[in-house]
Amino acid sequence: MKKILVIGAGRSSSSLIRYLTELLVSNNWHLRIADRDLDLAKEKINGAANAEAISFNALKSEERIPHLEWADIVVSMLPAAFHLDIAKDCVLLKKNLITPSYITSEMKALEEDCKANGVFILNELGLDPGIDHMSAMKDY
Repeated sequence: MKKILVIGAGRSSSSLIRYLTELLVSNNWHLRIADRDLDLAKEKINGAANAEAISFNALKSEERIPHLEWADIVVSMLPAAFHLDIAKDCVLLKKNLITPSYITSEMKALEEDCKANGVFILNELGLDPGIDHMSAMKDY
């Protein structure tokens, strides 16, 4: 069973979480939605099979690392300023990472370590202006 960790259950995560929960059983995936607000994470999974809500402080390495270790792939839906530390941990732990943020020079500096560890980090794909925000709001 593939294990997916989504960090951040805020408004921009809604469409992603809904999409993933619809595919969990048919793809034999397990999903963990992590947010500092456990009730929000529970609300987002809406009782979906193979999904669970968890809470930890994603800004603290000692709290996030056990959850990163669990995952096959990590999706950080936190604000862009917090992606770099998560990315560094993912590279060290050999975990693939997806973020909706643009590639910064600090993130670009991880490229050689990513290659050496067989890890990919997928950042914003340049679909502007704001298609990601429009899709996140399509049900509101």
